[in-house]
Amino acid sequence: MRLLILGGTEFAGRAVAEAALARGWQVTVFHRGRHAPPPGAAVLLGDRTRTGGLTALDHGEWDAVVDTWTGAPVAVRDAARLLAGRVDRYVYLSSRSVYAHPAPGPLSETSPLVEAAADAGPVGYPQAKRGGELAATEAFGDRALLVRAGLLLGPRENVGRLPWWLARVARGGPVLAPGPQDLPLQYLDARDLADWILGALDRGLGGPYNLVSPPGHTTMRELLDTCVSATGSRAELRWADPEPLLAAGVEPWTELPLWLPPGDLHRTFHGTDVAAAVATGLRCRPVADTVTDTWLWLEGQGGRIELRTDRPPVGLSAEREAAVLRSLE
Repeated sequence: MRLLILGGTEFAGRAVAEAALARGWQVTVFHRGRHAPPPGAAVLLGDRTRTGGLTALDHGEWDAVVDTWTGAPVAVRDAARLLAGRVDRYVYLSSRSVYAHPAPGPLSETSPLVEAAADAGPVGYPQAKRGGELAATEAFGDRALLVRAGLLLGPRENVGRLPWWLARVARGGPVLAPGPQDLPLQYLDARDLADWILGALDRGLGGPYNLVSPPGHTTMRELLDTCVSATGSRAELRWADPEPLLAAGVEPWTELPLWLPPGDLHRTFHGTDVAAAVATGLRCRPVADTVTDTWLWLEGQGGRIELRTDRPPVGLSAEREAAVLRSLE
């Protein structure tokens, strides 16, 4: 298989590139040159935000392309149109954020979607991802595979959610742990995402698929207990119910990454229907593997990682966490 990845040097895109290389596929990554490409991949340089930035893609044929673009949909439109006659299948890494909220029941591939346009410039994240889907579909029709990914974790995560928890637990002492302890979590290791995408290409799949673990793949307690175990820390998890945390002004998801209190938003983000993905080969590794491998990678980076600049920083400061813990005594 000849695979072109638009991106392919950071988190999810790199996981796809490495998995494809491990299968013996011929992999080409098209990127801006800001990060080292995966060893063994051919490289094409360009910046799709600039006039003439796709020139390196003017020639060449591939069996499939994987596009991880997050910005303006017009960039997906231009790339998809350029490649439509020389690539068999187009995989667009989208997001569950394309669904309209509030959602009537668990999210499925047929749930209502946000309004968007394929030729839009800079827009909000949900509209950008839906616009990218439309752009890919307009150029490739049923040869477009729309991967509506959920929360992605694992080594090389560049938003910093699981790395923040690991670094905080490794520091030790009393750790603010948001409850309830049995709160179910739904996420996907980027390596499992990559394996499913490659399998989907082998199967010739097209159309939309929700890609995240089955609901209840892990819980808040299992995740944080595993962080303690993986780091070898003597941290003490101080569990707190959602109500006092919210009363203290704690921001779910951002100040305490991965956590959403029970309610409509939690059901939306951690109750997605993934039956179609499971039926077509999705397999999710245990949470211990994701947490441990992420910690080993983080240690290998000396605890310093390059985070995405288009996302706000996550996690409570030490001072704020101490203040919240005191307020809960």
